[in-house]
Amino acid sequence: MISARLLRRSFGRACVLEDVSLEVGAGSCLALLGPNGAGKTTLLRILATLLRPSSGQLTVAGVDALREPALARVAIGVVAHGSYLYEELSALENLRFWTVMHGGDASPARLRAALVQVELDGSASERVRTFSAGMKRRLALARVVLGSARVLLLDEPFTGLDQQGRKWLNDFLIAFKAGGGAVVVATHSFATGLDAADRLAILAGGRIAVDRPCANLSWEEIRRLYASLTDGDGSLA
Repeated sequence: MISARLLRRSFGRACVLEDVSLEVGAGSCLALLGPNGAGKTTLLRILATLLRPSSGQLTVAGVDALREPALARVAIGVVAHGSYLYEELSALENLRFWTVMHGGDASPARLRAALVQVELDGSASERVRTFSAGMKRRLALARVVLGSARVLLLDEPFTGLDQQGRKWLNDFLIAFKAGGGAVVVATHSFATGLDAADRLAILAGGRIAVDRPCANLSWEEIRRLYASLTDGDGSLA
C-alpha cells in the first residue's frame, strides 16, 4: 500500500531526510519511532502528499504519488498531531462541513453511522470545545471513516489520551488493519502504540536506522536500540 524509495528532503542547507525507504503492506501497521525533531512529521507529510520530497519515489495504493498526488490522496487518511476541528461546531456539524468541502455524501444517516463507528453517537450535538482529547481524536478518525481511506497516517496519536482512550485507539487500528488497511503511526512514545504495530522503524539522523518485525524484538532490545541510535536515555514511556 505504501512504497517509498530513497526519499530525501532538504530545507535550505539542512537535510532532514536522507535516502529513506520503507514498505507498508495491506493489513499491517508500522510504528515510526524517533525523538522530537527526528523528521517523523516531515516523512508523514511526504507520505500524505502534502510535501514533495527533494528526490525519491513514492507509490501509495498503486498510484505514483509524486506524479498524481490528487489521485493518491483519495486513498489516504491523515490524523495530525492537532485535531484541526472547529471548536464551536458540534461533532455532527464538523463532519457535515468536512464532507461537503470534500464533495462527499453528507446525508445524516451516513454521518451518524461514522459517529457510531467511533463511539461518539451520544455526543453528536455537543460542541467540540467540550470534548476531551480522546473524543477529539475519535472525531478526527470519523473523517477517515467517511473518506473510506485505505492508508492511515497518524502523528503522535496517543498524546493526551487516558488509558481508555489509548485502548480504544489501538482497537480501532487493529480493526482498520483487519479490513485490509495500512497504517503508519509516528511517535516518540512507542510504549502506547505497541499493540497495533507489526513492525518498528527507528528514524535517526534523517535515516531509517532500524526496520524490524515487532515480534522479533523484546522490550529490552527496543529500549537498547532506541538509546543507542538517539540522544535519549532509552525510556519509551
